[in-house]
Amino acid sequence: MPCHAEILASLGRPRYNGRRKSPNRTEQVAPMSLLPDQFEDPAFRAKLRLALVSGVGPRTSQVLLERFGTHAGVLAATRSELERVSGVGPKLSQKITTAGEIDIDREISLCVDFDVDIMALEDARYPHLLTEIPDPPSILFLRGDISPADAMSVAIVGTRHASSYGLAQAERFGYELAKAGFTVVSGLARGIDAAAHRGALRAGGRTIAFLASGLRSIYPPEHETLADEVAEQGALLSESPPLAKPLSGAFPQRNRLITGMSLGVIVVEAATRSGALISARCAMEQGREVFAIPGRIDNANARGCHRLLKDGAKLVESIDDVLEELGPLTRPAKTEDGKTIHAPIELQLNEMETAIMQALADGQPTDMDSVVSRSGLPIQNVLSTICVLEMRRLVRRLSGVSVQRAV
Repeated sequence: MPCHAEILASLGRPRYNGRRKSPNRTEQVAPMSLLPDQFEDPAFRAKLRLALVSGVGPRTSQVLLERFGTHAGVLAATRSELERVSGVGPKLSQKITTAGEIDIDREISLCVDFDVDIMALEDARYPHLLTEIPDPPSILFLRGDISPADAMSVAIVGTRHASSYGLAQAERFGYELAKAGFTVVSGLARGIDAAAHRGALRAGGRTIAFLASGLRSIYPPEHETLADEVAEQGALLSESPPLAKPLSGAFPQRNRLITGMSLGVIVVEAATRSGALISARCAMEQGREVFAIPGRIDNANARGCHRLLKDGAKLVESIDDVLEELGPLTRPAKTEDGKTIHAPIELQLNEMETAIMQALADGQPTDMDSVVSRSGLPIQNVLSTICVLEMRRLVRRLSGVSVQRAV
């Protein structure tokens, strides 16, 4: 698997923030003059229009593009031309040929009004890991922000009917992964998903939720506050427009995005017939690492994890087990300002901590005088900062007055 730390790159234009208001009030929309230039681009509008056609998923869209060349070409095709494409029948051809009836201006205005951004596959902010999967969405709806740190993400999934043990482990791993600098990815569902998000939020780290509904039609509804917290501290993502209700078929499709966004997936609790096992299968097909937490042998929701372990998933008891497997995927990389990072947590260091880590960049034992000289910091700040970095297991003190990177 390639080194995903090397993919950190510029994120392009900042997220457009429209007026925020209650999603229950849809009678007023933002005027089109407020919309970013991207939304007036004919190619973008054609791509969005096709993405809004029910039944045209990423795979069908790819097949259509191979046949007609562009999204506008697909929309201009006749029904007979469309039906000559594998997988396109009379019902779908009818929907595509009448896609011109979709009010794109209103859909875009609702996105702006509800503070939902629209990301196309070619957008510089589009998560690079998702571009590696076989069928990345051509359009993603976004609340929050995508960060360079999201190149180092780990998914946590499991049952909605979790035991107290499962909830505790999901929150624990969410917390510890976020503390280590990873972005925690899940699906905002009841049970394991919610616990993982809350753990990451409690750690002050980043977390991303992929929804099977629109971003202003939160499911389950009792997670609206949690969704707001995730958007504030990370991002909500969906293939569906803001007010779309969740459909049963959307959940497996959502699962492939959770795993596709991640370097690896941790299954906390899962029955033998579980959506979490679908996620694990997606992860395997996408070449991601699969981890499983063992449970009680008399717990039906542990049997899926035990099956994964028999099939070769990595058993995890602590975050160290995860870091050991993912370490090779997070080799040194350059950030946007040219600095070299050696571990994902370095993306979350403050200015003094970053200066110390850069002073120790060669990985060799370094005396305190050299650290002071290289960092440009006063000795008292160097000493106190090194204590903090020691507690975070980023540096280690050696005999005498020398210090060395631990990562």
